[in-house]
Amino acid sequence: MGNPDLVFALAGVGALLAAVLPRLLNRRPFSLPLVCLICGALLYLLPLDLPEPDPVAHRALVEHVTEICVLISLMGAGLAINRPFGRRGWASTWRLLGWTLPLTVVAVAGAAGAVLGWPPAAALLLGAVLAPTDPVLASDVQVGEPVDSEKADDEVRFTLTSEAGLNDGLAFPLVFAAIAMAGSGGFGWAGGWALTDLLYRCGTGVVCGLLAGKLLGRLFFRARVSDLRLAEHRDGFVALAATFLAYGLTELAHGYGFIAVFVTACTIRAAERTHGYNGVLHGFIEQIERLFTAWLILLLGGSVATGGLAALTWRGAAVGLLLLLVIRPLAGWVAQLGGSAGPRERGVTAFFGIRGIGSLFYLAYALGQADFGVPAEELWAVVIFTVLGSLVLHGMTATPVMARLDRLRDRAADPDAEPAAQHL
Repeated sequence: MGNPDLVFALAGVGALLAAVLPRLLNRRPFSLPLVCLICGALLYLLPLDLPEPDPVAHRALVEHVTEICVLISLMGAGLAINRPFGRRGWASTWRLLGWTLPLTVVAVAGAAGAVLGWPPAAALLLGAVLAPTDPVLASDVQVGEPVDSEKADDEVRFTLTSEAGLNDGLAFPLVFAAIAMAGSGGFGWAGGWALTDLLYRCGTGVVCGLLAGKLLGRLFFRARVSDLRLAEHRDGFVALAATFLAYGLTELAHGYGFIAVFVTACTIRAAERTHGYNGVLHGFIEQIERLFTAWLILLLGGSVATGGLAALTWRGAAVGLLLLLVIRPLAGWVAQLGGSAGPRERGVTAFFGIRGIGSLFYLAYALGQADFGVPAEELWAVVIFTVLGSLVLHGMTATPVMARLDRLRDRAADPDAEPAAQHL
């Protein structure tokens, strides 16, 4: 377990990094997760008595810690979205969920079968694990804090935030399909899977999220007893209560809690869209999210430094790079054809399909449910490599790309700067 005193000290270092780095790295092509990754690797290269960051040996711990981190991030993402929920306003999101998610699963699974020679269940699992984009590590390309204007979110940031908020839950049926395939070896499970794991659990997640959000929104903003009207007391930690309550009740009803948490957050925000308490809730949850992210990425860096990629082959690395450089950008671009976004916005949205903590959670969960016919070390190596590749690729490009996109958008909106914008 390592030296407990040293662990406490390093936990403090991680917390300080989470507080200081976002300000130091502002407008620089270097993200908080990328710095934490490097620091974690360097720490574990030193002769220190640190806990072993082995996801295979500590699978259950990885599952629950990453689960909490994703939940907190989903609440933060839902509270930050300024655009009201709707069919037209969220059209870009529906395109990515309806086309990009399944296309990515099929393409990654096909690559795993063809390049790695994995059995169908393991190939499907890899596709399901790596398909969802991540709400935890994508802060540089997501919407900021809640504001009064419903039109404040630009199309790229809104689409990436709402996509990450929903596809983390929508990937669960695909993970369950891989688990069922690994257990049966055939397709006799498909009917029960479609009714239970797909329709019932997704529907229950949405319904529970709506109910929890409406009840909590009414309590926060319009309770008849002033002591229960929590918006007047401005306690930010109530966001954690909403997160765990929505998740726990939905899971007890055998629904998808990830979906419920995001829907709950969006519903609370819609209860009083311009109230300052939304900013209080989001500010608190964002701080907790940064703290968990810093700790987890430090450990991820330590895992890499201590041999976490030892089982990685060039074929496994090729599948990860194929996802980041070809599959996601192409699937994201195709899904947006005919949409309202311009070519530049489509390209940026398609490229920034960030993989992260959600993929680690899904893999840890699935490996606790079934044997997929592939060594766990190899599965972890491919997923960790892909997450690392996303951290480096997207972490170094997010700030300059988004900054340039903002400049071009501002120039296009200014009639005097229109010729310059067209020239660029």
